Amino acid sequence: MRAERLWRKAGGAAATAAAAAAVLTVAGCSSGPAPGHVGHPGTNSPPAESPQAASPAASQQSAAAAAAQALQGPAAVATPAQLAALRAQQHEIAQLSPAQQAGQRVIYSYNGLSAPPGLLSDIRHGLVGGVIFFGFNISSEAQISGVIAQMIAANDSPTNPARGYPLLLMTDQEGGLVRRLPGPPLESEAQIGAGANPAAAAAAAGTSAAQNLRGVGMNVNLAPVLDVYRQAGDFDDQYQRSYSMNPQIVAEAGASFITAQQAGGVAATAKHFPGLGAAGASQDTDNEPVTIGLAAATLRTVDEAPYQAAIQAGVKLVMVDWASYPSLGTSLPAALAPAIVQGQLEQGLGFEGVTITDALGAGALQAYGDLQNRTLLAARAGMDALLCTAEKPLPGWKCAAGLQDGYSDGALPKTAFEAQLAQLLQLRASLPT
Repeated sequence: MRAERLWRKAGGAAATAAAAAAVLTVAGCSSGPAPGHVGHPGTNSPPAESPQAASPAASQQSAAAAAAQALQGPAAVATPAQLAALRAQQHEIAQLSPAQQAGQRVIYSYNGLSAPPGLLSDIRHGLVGGVIFFGFNISSEAQISGVIAQMIAANDSPTNPARGYPLLLMTDQEGGLVRRLPGPPLESEAQIGAGANPAAAAAAAGTSAAQNLRGVGMNVNLAPVLDVYRQAGDFDDQYQRSYSMNPQIVAEAGASFITAQQAGGVAATAKHFPGLGAAGASQDTDNEPVTIGLAAATLRTVDEAPYQAAIQAGVKLVMVDWASYPSLGTSLPAALAPAIVQGQLEQGLGFEGVTITDALGAGALQAYGDLQNRTLLAARAGMDALLCTAEKPLPGWKCAAGLQDGYSDGALPKTAFEAQLAQLLQLRASLPT
């Protein structure tokens, strides 16, 4: 995600993907609240009906699952780490309604400088897993600290069965041009990578980023960028978001940033897997579909190399991007492809942490239906945390509805769904309040 984007309407997309998305919509993912949903007072997030009322006809169950299967192939299954988390968190998950289980996986966005009453109400009722903050949400450190304090207090409400788990409170604080919050890290990744000791400079940036974010109450940074850029002025380099054209420098600097930031109590997010370094200046998935035509061998030896170092450093989250990588055996955007999320990242590289999407409102996803469909497909691919935003804040309940519908109609396998949630809860339990 870019710091200050120039948002444009995305163009057309593949007809086959659009048709598959349409089938999913018919099968069980609606574009609005389902009949019978009754919201909590003061909230616009429709919670679940009872399991009996929510159960669709068997034909709809099979149609939803079949449509997803036709588009994506087999769904991601629970990993050993997720199954271990599920065993540890089974009691807590059993206390959550289907709507709460879904909402706890969604990262909400909002407009303006004040916390919306409806969002605070949703947090109090256990329907929110986290919040992302943009520049338009922040006017000063004191102002955003006050907003975050309100959210933390809402999360502690006795009406929230997930109150023991801190919210994921996040922003993009990469450094240089890409900073939502005033203050460090002041150097960009490009400046750090061009210096005499990139690893040391990156460690200093990670420490300062953690201090800055913790100072206002945030606990997750959507950084560092681990893309290995290819040409001066390309997608990453035009905003100085890549450490280097040399994957070894990217790997060393990225790992140092991650280690230092996480030592300061802020979870790091390595992005954008499997790598946007070859994207041209105008190739922005926020606006339109992007295809990265690199050979699989190049992706694995160059673009994924920094992720190996990040995983060894214990990075807590990895953001999977919306570009397509045909050489990896699929035409789907990466974060909708089980073969990339689970096959390439979790099984291939051994990542056992939390996966998070880029913005679900991205133009690259226009062919994949509404927010409900996109969220369902991302979760089915193995994405744990769902980032519900675009050029403007998006209704978080729509992303949660996609998860809830998929869980109810069988498109999202029950064990994998609950195991993904359990691993996400364990991440949250490890973070400072």
